[in-house]
Amino acid sequence: MSKPIAITVGDPAGIGPEVVLKTLLKNPQPRHPWVLVGARWSLQRSAEALGIALPAVDTIKAFNEASAAVSILEPADSVAPADFCFGQVQAACGDVAVRSIELAATGCLDNEVAAMVTAPINKEAIHAAGYVNDIGHQEILARLAGVNRTATMLMTPGLKVVHLSTHKSLAQAVEYVRFDTVLDKLQLMHDTLTRWGMQRPRIALAALNPHGGEGGLLGQEEVAELTPAVAQAQTLGIDVTGPVPADSVFNRAINGEFDVVLALYHDQGHIAIKVHNFHQSTTATLGIPFVRTSVDHGTAFDIAGTGAADPTGLLAAVEAAEAIVDGRLA
Repeated sequence: MSKPIAITVGDPAGIGPEVVLKTLLKNPQPRHPWVLVGARWSLQRSAEALGIALPAVDTIKAFNEASAAVSILEPADSVAPADFCFGQVQAACGDVAVRSIELAATGCLDNEVAAMVTAPINKEAIHAAGYVNDIGHQEILARLAGVNRTATMLMTPGLKVVHLSTHKSLAQAVEYVRFDTVLDKLQLMHDTLTRWGMQRPRIALAALNPHGGEGGLLGQEEVAELTPAVAQAQTLGIDVTGPVPADSVFNRAINGEFDVVLALYHDQGHIAIKVHNFHQSTTATLGIPFVRTSVDHGTAFDIAGTGAADPTGLLAAVEAAEAIVDGRLA
């Protein structure tokens, strides 16, 4: 039997448990067994809110016990807080969410799990639970894997985008656009995508300034930092083009000219992905020694417990993880 895919349930007060339940109700036929990692009570509360019965899912105590198509592995002491409420920041929810991530990641690191897929967590809740150095999934996974070189890749049908930086202010992000950081990210993209089965990935580097800086008239970053980084990457055997003006690079990628775009800050890449196909957009983490994909949405506290959550993204994230594991990433 193939190794399972671990699917973390996310923050119980958010829409994670709901989208997991809705995905199960679609009766998917997974290529790999699925192990839900999280508190069963969170799924039960979401089932009650939806007015449905919780699907029969066997509880296992270790990943190597996964024999059914779908099972659940709970972190220790996963007890529902007495004051649980959908849509609110609660330390207990942040705690079980982080411990679920740690459990799934450990399974990956121990080679018991083929990949992990994550439902959303809430940054305020995990900070309230005492995880003050963890901003989100990427930081938690980097901590567990002992790495300091990671990147986020957003994927939606027809477009893949990696970000030079994500959780930085725009002013900080511009300061981060430097020869060394760009070259390092290009190398990380090339190495990871090659390892995932994409032979000689065609990378496009987005420009920072309008019209690619107009030869320095509209900013010096293209001349001083980006063009030299591209030239150096090419000498290392990386197939990279750029810097390409940001108002055209994503369209060129969608039309098949490039496999992936390196965007220079959070919104430059996220806007392109979400305008192109928001509901099927997912993320993958580069730089960790295992496969992790995720939904590209948050906990949506404003609709949690209402039944309005769309599960499309979670199923897309699972399919993306399976494609990477099976060497089918295109």
